[in-house]
Amino acid sequence: QVQLVESGGGLVQPGGSLSLSCLASGVKVTLNNMGWYRQAPGKERELVATASAYGTTNYADSAKGRFTISRDNDKNAVYLQMSSLKADDTAVYFCTADTLLSYYDGKYYPEGYIRHYWGQGTQVTVSP
Repeated sequence: QVQLVESGGGLVQPGGSLSLSCLASGVKVTLNNMGWYRQAPGKERELVATASAYGTTNYADSAKGRFTISRDNDKNAVYLQMSSLKADDTAVYFCTADTLLSYYDGKYYPEGYIRHYWGQGTQVTVSP
């Protein structure tokens, strides 16, 4: 069972920077995509950024130019470097990863079954 543990959240002033880390354990197959989502109070969970095992990255418009995602496949880790933080960035940030399985829950999936994993989340608060 893959487990994701985030670290690095905290309180930062507007305009400041913060780095998040996520380490996956229990990994027995390749993690395809790893990334970050966030959920602000009263809002739905939204994409922040993802990175494929091959290095392809994808960013939400709100993150482009300010956030940088990176991953270390050898360590099964993904990182998010955030800069020029705004109050709107305040949210719980969740690490996510997915794997492609041939078998899941006793069933065979010839085209593969995408299994998603989520971390517990880490709070990021941007405030003066």
